[in-house]
Formats: sequence, structure tokens, C-alpha cells
Amino acid sequence: MNSLLKPSLFLLFWATGMLSAGDFPGKESQWKGYGLNQFKLEGVACKVVSPVEVALGKPWIWRARFWGHQPGTDVALLEKGWHVVYCEVGNLFGSPKAVARWDAFYAYLVKEHGFAKKATLEGMSRGGLIIYNWAKANPEKVSCIYGDAPVCDFKSWPGGKGKGKGSTGTWKNCLKAYGLTETEAMDFKGNPIDGLEVLAKAKVPLFHVIGEADTVVPVAENSDIIEKRYKKLGGSIEVIRKPGIGHHPHSLKDPKPIVDFVLRSSKQ
Repeated sequence: MNSLLKPSLFLLFWATGMLSAGDFPGKESQWKGYGLNQFKLEGVACKVVSPVEVALGKPWIWRARFWGHQPGTDVALLEKGWHVVYCEVGNLFGSPKAVARWDAFYAYLVKEHGFAKKATLEGMSRGGLIIYNWAKANPEKVSCIYGDAPVCDFKSWPGGKGKGKGSTGTWKNCLKAYGLTETEAMDFKGNPIDGLEVLAKAKVPLFHVIGEADTVVPVAENSDIIEKRYKKLGGSIEVIRKPGIGHHPHSLKDPKPIVDFVLRSSKQ
């Protein structure tokens, strides 16, 4: 923003949500008809898509992995004045290094750009690892979690230690990201299925969309465990099950149930 802009005018723009995509650094382009800024923060690739007119309070949804895949929910929220953001954590599998990257990005958006203090987290497939691990480290900063066929235990995927196919090469990368041996990984208690007490205490609502025939990220080893444990803790979780559907396609043909959940949760 122009450094000569008067403070009173800046406050007016901020309060009415009229700051533009140009207020972010990096390359400017378009995504689904909205302004996209791509830049690096501490050497990490980040994206911010800005709505035409920002909703009161600057709400935002934080996409984890697979940028642009099945974007119906993201586009619907952009239409309602939300920002959509992304911070690259590929090949980190929700490890402490990934959490640290997200910590820095969160601080940047909230402190320097006035984003809402609570974010909506969106994780498809392996994105489930980072959304849950970051949320458990920062429960007070999360309005809700939307997991779509989410990986909730790395032993299931990429480990393949249960009924799932797993991925040998990816499993090795996962162990490396965490600094664990395979033996240590089998006893590890830092997966999304673990330590849900902090989210339940913070009353963070969860929403999962899953394919009941998923053989890549088997429901019984992932979402079912989250659902059972979270309910036992008194937490709120909604699950939409798609009969006969595997790991793909993600999301819903009509994302309205997801969008309604996000909007409802952001008002709590």
C-alpha cells in the first residue's frame, strides 16, 4: 500500500475490507477470477487469494496440500468475502518443521495483514496430517477443521501398516521428516488420532467427508478413529460418508454442506 496513505484512510479501508490483492508481495495473477499473490516467506512458497470485497473480520480458509484440487468450497467462500491461503509443506507430513512453517505464516497473516485470529483449516488426503498437528499445537487459533479423506495416522498411509496399500518410498520420506526409525514410528503418539483432548477442550468443531470404499486411506484406520475418540471426549464432529466411493473424488458435487459448516463454525 502507498506509504503516503493517511492513517485515517488506511483504517477506513481496513475496517470496510477494501484492501486489494496488491497489498501482498510477490507475483500477482488471477485464480478463478480472483486476485492471487504468490510469494516466499522465510524461503517458503505461499499463496493468498483475495476476495473482491473482504468480509467483516477478514475470515480465511487455509488449504493444506493439493492447491486448486476440487476448489468448490474455496471458491464459494471467496464469493462470501473470505481469503483462501496456502503455505507449502510438501514432504513434511505434518512434522514439527511443517508446524513451524505454518506458525510463521499464521503470524504474518494475522499480525501484518489483520486476518481473523481464528482460521478454518482444510486438509485433503495427506493434508490431514498438517491441519490436525498444527491445530493441536494452536487450538486457540482454529475456528474449525474440514478434513476430506484425511490421513489421520501415518502408520496407515504412507506406512501401509494396516489394510491400506501404503507407499514404500513416501514412508521413508515420512520417517526422515520426523527423524524416526520405523520401530519408533510404530510407537509414535503425535499423529492426528492422538492428543485430541486439546481440540475438544477448545471446542473446535470437526467435519469430515470420506469415501467408504477408500483403500488408500482406509476409513477404519483414520476418520473412524478420530470420530470415535472425539465424540468420547465430548467434541463435535460431523461426517459425510459417500457409499461406494474410494479415495477420489474428493469433496462433494455440491459443497454447500461444507460451506454451511464453515460459516456456522466461524460465528461461534
